[in-house]
Amino acid sequence: MPVPEDAYHPQRSQYNSTQILAKMADYVGKSDVDIALGVTHVDLYASGLNFVFGEAQRPGKVALISLFRLRPEFYGRSANEKLFHERAVKEAVHEVGHTLGLGHCHDSSCVMFFSNSIFNTDAKRSMFCEKCSLLLRSM
Repeated sequence: MPVPEDAYHPQRSQYNSTQILAKMADYVGKSDVDIALGVTHVDLYASGLNFVFGEAQRPGKVALISLFRLRPEFYGRSANEKLFHERAVKEAVHEVGHTLGLGHCHDSSCVMFFSNSIFNTDAKRSMFCEKCSLLLRSM
């Protein structure tokens, strides 16, 4: 699915993730897909936030992540594909966790911890903590 141009905010030079999610939901429609994860290279923001690494319906069928701020080069660092891949996996698992009904976790090492910066993403694991794992099993 192409990135919807009407989600672009020229003053911010960013795309509204909530608008893209709505278009994704329409695109996926009533298909047999359980969960659709969109991956984009554009910079995202959501209402009230300077940027987001991703957004998802909670619970729902669609989730979205952006690779834009996950590359070390964005922060003036040398390219590091391993670190980039780890960040992308963490953000993807996080957003899919939301589609399954999980909220943000208070455990800073849990993948469901809210990443306010790339430092939060780097500090957390790519797995659910015990509490979030139990919640998933009980849903």
